[in-house]
Amino acid sequence: MTDHKIDSIDRQILAELQEDGRMTNVELAERVGISPPPCLRRVRNLEDKGYIKGFNAAVDQELLGFSVTVFANVGLVSQAEADLVAFENLMRSLPEVRECHMLSGEIDFLLKIVAPNMDAFQRFLTGQLTCAPNVSQVKTSLTVRASFRKPGVPIAAA
Repeated sequence: MTDHKIDSIDRQILAELQEDGRMTNVELAERVGISPPPCLRRVRNLEDKGYIKGFNAAVDQELLGFSVTVFANVGLVSQAEADLVAFENLMRSLPEVRECHMLSGEIDFLLKIVAPNMDAFQRFLTGQLTCAPNVSQVKTSLTVRASFRKPGVPIAAA
């Protein structure tokens, strides 16, 4: 994280935007108790400092036809930095891979993968993931349901 200091109003702004990134600047300013011009300056400053990475819509994957979510534990043959970066870049290029986390311990990466159905996931698994360069093992877990998803971080706890 960046070493810039943020105050309680900045934290309130981040918490509010994390919950509803579509609100107007006027509404945001009202919620955090400041006027709109300084609120907008603070939001832009938080973007410039990297606290706000962007804004995007939370879409319903089921309505869009992606009923399968799988988490994959991936082991690599080599953990040399160049090989790790190559794997991360390959995963970034695959639209089915929605998250990629490098781990410490026995497993090198944890992936979140979505697919329209099990046949499509199987094609992805055998045609893209298990045969990828440097991959030594893949262990998958099919999700039964997603109980909840909380985007962002618990700002109030920080």
